[in-house]
Amino acid sequence: MIPIHDYDLIVVGSGPAGLAAAVSAKKNGVDSVLIIDRDVEPGGILLQCVHSGFGLETFGEDLPGPSYAQRYIQDAELLHIDFLMDTMVLDVTKDFSVTVSNEKFGIQIFLAKAIVLAMGCRERSRAQIHLSGTRPAGVFTAGTAQRWVNVEGLMPGKNFVILGSGDIGMIMARRLTLEGAHVNRVVEIMPYLNGLSRNYVQCLQDYDIPLFLNHTINNIYGKKRVEAVEIVRVDQNRKVQPETAEIIPCDTVLLSVGLIPENELTRKIGVAMDPITGGAMTDNCFETSSPGIFVAGNVVHVYDLVDYVTHDGTIAGEQAARFIQGHRKIHQKRIPVIAEDSLRYVVPQKICPETLQEAEIQLFMRVSFPMEYPVQIRAYSDQGDIFRKTLPYVRPGEMVSIQIPKTAHDLIQASDAIRLQILRKE
Repeated sequence: MIPIHDYDLIVVGSGPAGLAAAVSAKKNGVDSVLIIDRDVEPGGILLQCVHSGFGLETFGEDLPGPSYAQRYIQDAELLHIDFLMDTMVLDVTKDFSVTVSNEKFGIQIFLAKAIVLAMGCRERSRAQIHLSGTRPAGVFTAGTAQRWVNVEGLMPGKNFVILGSGDIGMIMARRLTLEGAHVNRVVEIMPYLNGLSRNYVQCLQDYDIPLFLNHTINNIYGKKRVEAVEIVRVDQNRKVQPETAEIIPCDTVLLSVGLIPENELTRKIGVAMDPITGGAMTDNCFETSSPGIFVAGNVVHVYDLVDYVTHDGTIAGEQAARFIQGHRKIHQKRIPVIAEDSLRYVVPQKICPETLQEAEIQLFMRVSFPMEYPVQIRAYSDQGDIFRKTLPYVRPGEMVSIQIPKTAHDLIQASDAIRLQILRKE
């Protein structure tokens, strides 16, 4: 007989989103909260992010990742939130049943009144980007290298080439340089940066690490260990230009080529998914198409600041508490939010009218290509203009966030859909 346990709320994932959701739910009156995670200690990816830059929005302080995580871990412990670590979640159902496996007690089932999914994201691997060449040791994702250096105290190599200009890759270029390694270059297949501009300045420019845009690795060479890579330029259609090939000796290749929301459990439940973000379709309360199933953090879409992750985790926890307490309407009308033109996507994809008087609506979006000139983000509907925000520029690697003020909420409530577009400001 499989043991069964009861909780009011179960949170899957103990990273910044899961911790914030659990703390928020408890502060909003939920009696029993359980956090489940496959890692041996809470904190998620923050535990290996020893660089500063966390907490400026949330705490008004510049903190390293572990210090940021510890604040929420302490809050969770003071609120008597339960943790079940080193445990794999095997299944989650629409009726809030969670099946887990643990080496100590085997398989058990936990029943809840609501669930928050906060599993974070994973890195794209060599196989997913179809990187050709031999299969020697010495090819790592940037996050794996980060854990080796910052947590395990191990150096993955001495002479590096980094593929992709994602934030983790640029941060690791600096970290490896500080540890005495040589980073030959960072190569990016796109004609623009895919991470934050501040990381390009602080991690590459400040350490004289060259960035080659419109370039990629065409081949990896080596038998037992990486010996060299072939770097080539690509044209505007990302087609390799063989005549530009250059062989770069190195012993290690790091991949910083994008993140994928960790949503196997989410898909298994059967909630509506967004094909662009790879995350669940959600409203501004972070409830999915399945009532009582909430999502938070990088399972929704890949954020560029942890402060946004915890902000949205806090909302998900608060709204999960309202659901448990019977204060949320299950079959309420939701107003679609639609990204148009050069906007790649917008999150959340829907707005709950019943929440419009509670707070400002915050929308996150990314553009399809950089616009290095003043632009306007326009929110409008069949009722007319709702809100406009002027920005000096927009870039794919930097998420755009806008807050629609309460003064526009009556207009939103009367609309069939909210549409967002980006305009060049004349």
